[in-house]
Amino acid sequence: MATKGTTTIEVGADGVAVITIINPPVNSLSLDVLRSLKERFEEALRRDDVKVIVVAGAKGRFSGGFDISAFGGIQNGTVEAPKRGFVAVDILTDTVEAARKPSVAAIDGLALGGGLEVAMACHARISTSSAQLGLPELQLGVIPGFGGTQRLPRLVGLSKALEMMLMSKPIKGVEAQSLGLVDAVVPANELLDTARRWALDILERRKPWLASLYRTDKIEPLGEAREILKFARAQAHKAAPNLKHPLLCIDAIEEGIVSGPRAGLWKEADVFEEVLRSDTCKSLVHIFFAQRGTSKVPGVTDLALKPRKIRKVAVLGGGLMGSGIATALILSNYHVILKEVNENFLQAGVGRVKANLQSRVKKGKMTQEKFEKTLYLLKGVLGYEDFRDVDMVIEAVIENVSLKQEIFADLEKYCPPHCILASNTSTIDLNLIGEKTRSHDRIVGAHFFSPAHIMPLLEIVRTEKTSPQVTVDVLDVGKNIKKTPVVVGNCTGFAVNRMFFPYTQAAFLLVEHGADLYKIDRVITNFGMPMGPFRLADLVGFGVAVATSGQFIQNFPDRTYISMIVPLMQEDKRAGESSRKGFYLYSDKRKASPDPELKKYIEKAREISGVTVDPKLSNLSEKAIIEMIFLPVVNEACRVLAEGIAVKAADLDIASVMGMGFPPYRGGIIFWADSLGSKYIYSRLEEWSKVYGGFFKPCAYMAERAASGASLSSGLQQAKSRL
Repeated sequence: MATKGTTTIEVGADGVAVITIINPPVNSLSLDVLRSLKERFEEALRRDDVKVIVVAGAKGRFSGGFDISAFGGIQNGTVEAPKRGFVAVDILTDTVEAARKPSVAAIDGLALGGGLEVAMACHARISTSSAQLGLPELQLGVIPGFGGTQRLPRLVGLSKALEMMLMSKPIKGVEAQSLGLVDAVVPANELLDTARRWALDILERRKPWLASLYRTDKIEPLGEAREILKFARAQAHKAAPNLKHPLLCIDAIEEGIVSGPRAGLWKEADVFEEVLRSDTCKSLVHIFFAQRGTSKVPGVTDLALKPRKIRKVAVLGGGLMGSGIATALILSNYHVILKEVNENFLQAGVGRVKANLQSRVKKGKMTQEKFEKTLYLLKGVLGYEDFRDVDMVIEAVIENVSLKQEIFADLEKYCPPHCILASNTSTIDLNLIGEKTRSHDRIVGAHFFSPAHIMPLLEIVRTEKTSPQVTVDVLDVGKNIKKTPVVVGNCTGFAVNRMFFPYTQAAFLLVEHGADLYKIDRVITNFGMPMGPFRLADLVGFGVAVATSGQFIQNFPDRTYISMIVPLMQEDKRAGESSRKGFYLYSDKRKASPDPELKKYIEKAREISGVTVDPKLSNLSEKAIIEMIFLPVVNEACRVLAEGIAVKAADLDIASVMGMGFPPYRGGIIFWADSLGSKYIYSRLEEWSKVYGGFFKPCAYMAERAASGASLSSGLQQAKSRL
């Protein structure tokens, strides 16, 4: 089997052995690299011409950490796991740190995760000012496993170490020096020479020879340390009540403080073993790779097309979405033309962009000078005169088909022939929007999620006529504005809104049949969603909710649930959070509280629909609520796969996590569904459809998966791709 990465050793006339980690692109620590590192160290210790050792990474990057692709192999048994303590104890503690020749880490670029843990086992660390140092393992559902839980607190103090680990927060070289994590900061061109001299100085006792693992000067007395750990546990539980691994990480840190660092290393090894095989780790590693895979689109990104340069973008509409899109673009140095229909609307739109930027200044994320330079990239207009040299237009007006058709006909007249014509519509079929144009090859969906300058997802929607070049161009814009792009086919609602239209409808169905509305929101929030379906409807506003659900009712009449609750509330001037009254009542500070008056709307809606209360639904378990809300979403996601709207199941996982806030530690909607199994999901949906009708009816794809016992994410060969 081919080896994955290696290390090299070069010994200079000064007696310094430089061991270099080589595993492009980020010099990740595969098991091969780690074994090689051990062999190089042993060689350096044996050789009489070697006095001291410097560890560095090839091509300006120390190491981005353990090779994450090995996790999957260890989890499913195709890769043999190293023996317990092999890296943390055998290599880093008993070989590197215990060596009778001093070693210095020369850190440039990245020292993250296992990379920083290797550096901390050396006797000193020299860094460049821009290098990033951190232990972000918790983001992947594991804990630092190469001694990081023991060495980091001893180098930077307990509170800072907890913050860096629990928040997966890297720091730059300069801060690392002020904390004591690195001993000196130097320019990149002086890094190796400084590290060599430093190592020789340690040998000559001109610099201290320190083993990080046994330092105690930064650790608080036991009683105080326990208080800090107790507070950290409370904070970690509050931030993520469903996650166990942050608490286990704190346990490993505590063991080292109470029973000594060596005991701490063995505790860390046991915890790492446990969490590596957990569902949380499998889910988060899946999300890690799925996110990196969304920009690979067969038939588009494999054609060797180069993205064209997009310099100037026009945004039509300065409402919440339009101003958010304009903000995202100017933050990434695009020149933006913001068009509105009258002066008042235009001033309001420009004002929103200003407010978005000012909020960054307030939070210290932007200087006043940068604010002014960024705002200078925005120009507000009322006509189309400035559209003659734009490279891309993003339409972000209200969801009205005839208005959008009129706009696209105008754009064809005023924009240059190479200009990309994009719509931010969330549900309307793009063929319908472009019906009155002859430019179908350059029409594309660029669907942002609100607030557009913050939410990480960008749905790129292709029709059968959109050219691959246009898709490649929009993928590039997405990357430049730091979004995760998911390319999908054209249909009502595309991927995210199409998959999730049953989410709110299932909640209405349950409430009309007797379930407690506030309990549903509570259970769904506890499951890990940012908010429940009713709190979400309030936030989005009833106007938007009714407009989008109308599209689904019209296009999928066989499987939509029509509830009159919202129209009845609208009659009483309730519009959601914006009117301070929706499913909740809102205080001045936007705090939501239940509204006892809601009962009357629910009862009236039941009368109109002719629905009777089902006693079984009045007393639903949490598990049943989760399944009745999410399994219809899974069912619709299967249709999206079967129709080829999505390229792969993993793209829908990313779309659900980044577009709807589905908990990443559950791996996304399809990954989570596969943990339940297609047979189980099919039987539940089939059972409910007999009682509550077509809304729950399992689709053909689901039936086929269940019959063969296959996972929902496998077997897309039959799906005819709309891409």
